[in-house]
Amino acid sequence: MSDSLLDTLRARYDVVVVGAGHNGLTAAAYAARGGRSVLVLERADHVGGASVSARPFTGVDARLSRYSYLVSLLPHRVVDELGLPIRLVRRRWSSYTPVADGGLLVDTQDEAATRASFRRLTGSDADHEAWGRFYAMTAEVARRLAPTLTEPLLPRATVRRLVSDGVGEEAWRALFEEPLGEVLRRTFADDVVRGVAATDGLIGTFADVDEPSLRQNRCFLYHVIGNGTGDWDVPVGGMGAVSGALRDAAVAAGATIVTSASVTAVDPGAVGAEVAWTDADGRTRGVTAGHVLAGCAPAELDRLLAGAGRGAASGGAGAGAAGAAAPEGAQLKVNMLLSRLPRLRDDVDPVAAFSGTLHVNESLTQLQDAYAQAAAGRIPDLPPSEIYCHTLSDRTILGPSLAGTDAQTITLFGLHMPARLFRADPDGAREQALAATLASLNTVLAEPIEDVLALDADGAPCLEVRTPVDLEGDVGLPGGHIFHRDLTWPFAEDGPGSAVGEAAGVAGGSGATDVVSGAGADTGAGAVSGTAAWVDPGAASGAAERWGVATAHPRVLLAGAGARRGGGVSGIPGRAAAMAALETPTP
Repeated sequence: MSDSLLDTLRARYDVVVVGAGHNGLTAAAYAARGGRSVLVLERADHVGGASVSARPFTGVDARLSRYSYLVSLLPHRVVDELGLPIRLVRRRWSSYTPVADGGLLVDTQDEAATRASFRRLTGSDADHEAWGRFYAMTAEVARRLAPTLTEPLLPRATVRRLVSDGVGEEAWRALFEEPLGEVLRRTFADDVVRGVAATDGLIGTFADVDEPSLRQNRCFLYHVIGNGTGDWDVPVGGMGAVSGALRDAAVAAGATIVTSASVTAVDPGAVGAEVAWTDADGRTRGVTAGHVLAGCAPAELDRLLAGAGRGAASGGAGAGAAGAAAPEGAQLKVNMLLSRLPRLRDDVDPVAAFSGTLHVNESLTQLQDAYAQAAAGRIPDLPPSEIYCHTLSDRTILGPSLAGTDAQTITLFGLHMPARLFRADPDGAREQALAATLASLNTVLAEPIEDVLALDADGAPCLEVRTPVDLEGDVGLPGGHIFHRDLTWPFAEDGPGSAVGEAAGVAGGSGATDVVSGAGADTGAGAVSGTAAWVDPGAASGAAERWGVATAHPRVLLAGAGARRGGGVSGIPGRAAAMAALETPTP
């Protein structure tokens, strides 16, 4: 932004959003549509956070989704309310899992072929039938639970009745009370089938499938409930198209976005907050905010509060509990451009195998072995991973010189690669992890992946690898945690005041309607009060608590993935923070 435009910024805004990731942009769009003056401050020189497209290879016209890459949790309601011109493509093949010279192919449009594939792998139809029952159960839970994600929080007891009365008490126990590993061992007989199902509980989450903490269950739940189906769709144009549409919606509604603007401190008061930031030239600036909506991670918000001499107020160390461990991501992201798809050991159609999720060495035993090795401080001998090929569904991310060729983009997401493995020697550990991961991938291919890597303009292989430590530096994710911290249940925990959630749908509904119409009326819900380091959503009746975005400071709200119902590319926390702000009178 030019000096002349910087000089036109106001001294005070109703809402200042910290961070222009997809949630920050969502919050800005809703708040501005609600009639509030909105300023967005973004550290990078571009918007989108981890939801961006980039050309990472020198002289190669291929725009890859550099970090996040598929869409499931972004509610159709958000797309419709903001009029986002994004297109999502449904994938026919759910997954393919190579096993020796065969494999398991799950085809959503051909049940007979899927049944035959299960039979070849397991020797009977039993696991195929169990698969059908299990995912029919998760689909019904998704159908009931997904609509609640864009409403004020319901208390745990209400969500339990919603699930138990409609799907069955066994469904509640399986998803919300029993460790995922126990459930999968009881449900499926085959180790590979168990592992394919387990991976949804381990994406970005460093956990044993049998952990009593159930963080693996929470991760699994969010991966199977998106939009009431749990489908993971391909964004046409890549993730940059999603964040670009959100940026345009925010600007069209009247929000001002400043990039290369590093927020250095947030000083909350009773009726607002002072936000200090530096511009691209290093000049210190300040702005007063009626509300601060923190699209950044809770740990980063705590740092900003400390910069103003304030104590931690967001529960930034963990999932809202005092003394919780610092956030730690656990994935290895490898982006590749191939000259063509590699040959597989199986005679499966490569298009079918690579169109969905290709699971590499992800039986339940292999997953548990990799976790144990990583927990002991070792890069796993046979790293599990999953692969996705964007260009089989969408060729628009390739320039003219590539679109008509056999070139394909490949995203590899490696599991059980926690940040702790990369702290002491980031470069050496990255090289070791990449070598082990590619060797693991090559065990399921009929030719080395290196043989089909395209070359950039300098003759180097088109391959980019990012560790959790890299993500921490690239996009400000604490510990490289893609969800900002461990995921929380999508409801208010039972406790004093939890009855608030019972009426929350009514209390919050008018706010949502006003925002969509642009009326911007206040509901008079009142400001939130609190003094604890973390305010539990079930503990008070204010708007911020009801929407799951509260901190100890009434005018500072969580708007990113670290809020309750955060995680994934959803916009849900950003929308929730905007709703809470719009329900609170402007000071």
